[in-house]
Amino acid sequence: METTALTDLILSAIENELHCTIDSAGITQPDGLYPLMAYHMGWEGESVAGKRIRPLLLLLTTSAAGGIWENALPAAAAVELIHNFSLIHDDIQDDSPLRRGRPTVWNRWGIPLAINAGDAMFSLAHLSILRLQENIDCDSVLKAAQILQDTCLSLTKGQHLDMLFEDRNDISLDDYWQMVSGKTASLLSAATELGAVIASARPSVQTHYQEFGYNLGLAYQAQDDLLGVWGDVSATGKSTESDLVSGKKSLPIIFALTQKGPFADRWRQGPIRAQEIPELAHQLELEGAQAYTVECAEFFTSKALSALADAEPDGQAGKMLSELAGKLLKRNL
Repeated sequence: METTALTDLILSAIENELHCTIDSAGITQPDGLYPLMAYHMGWEGESVAGKRIRPLLLLLTTSAAGGIWENALPAAAAVELIHNFSLIHDDIQDDSPLRRGRPTVWNRWGIPLAINAGDAMFSLAHLSILRLQENIDCDSVLKAAQILQDTCLSLTKGQHLDMLFEDRNDISLDDYWQMVSGKTASLLSAATELGAVIASARPSVQTHYQEFGYNLGLAYQAQDDLLGVWGDVSATGKSTESDLVSGKKSLPIIFALTQKGPFADRWRQGPIRAQEIPELAHQLELEGAQAYTVECAEFFTSKALSALADAEPDGQAGKMLSELAGKLLKRNL
């Protein structure tokens, strides 16, 4: 089977599993939870579904580690539902009116109903992971459930730090990496570790896959922060004004603040206006923030690919894992 055909098959299976998981909750009534959840998942309204990167990583890892990827579908759905639960709540906490170019759930239905929809996704994720027992041994199911719970706690810690940092200008680079380790890297790490656990891979191999996902997550976030200031809007769909105007503590900005140069002086004077963006982006370059962010993305990419090589992924799925990592980490500037 060609790589593209296998990817399409897996993505279709993921979408079907997500539908079945949400439908199983008996919330399909027009005035129930379903419209909110289906809208956020991209199934209703304008079609803007997510890329399903995390469940795709999980299923490819299962196959590459010697397992049957179809057996891991309940875990793939669980990981994607946790991701989307976190997005619904993040949009509320960040006061974000738009996601993927259209109104967020809270913006359409109000904060209380949006919180409730996110909570429902959280609960469905934990019910889904338990359905692994239909095809794999109970010890592996228990370990998978533990990984998912630990990951949810890490996500919460990361989001807490992200919100805490909004009103502080004394954030260190160590603070930043601690925050993104929870907010971004933990779920990618969980996806690849879960895939290896479900495949009954050796403990050392499970560790290699966990390290692959973790470092992939750190590299992904560094690249995302790079695009947030210098990205090609036509290619990424992400405004390069948003991070600076919103005051987001992204990696290049925190690096520049630690340099205590002209950029830090301007930052501390108050909100940045859109017309200042070109000059300040250039100032970030002059102070080494762009070069540092690129260096970090390349460093963690190298660590991720090294861990993947150590895991000795097998077959077409192993090749696809490497290709997917490359695509995630070579998005357009």
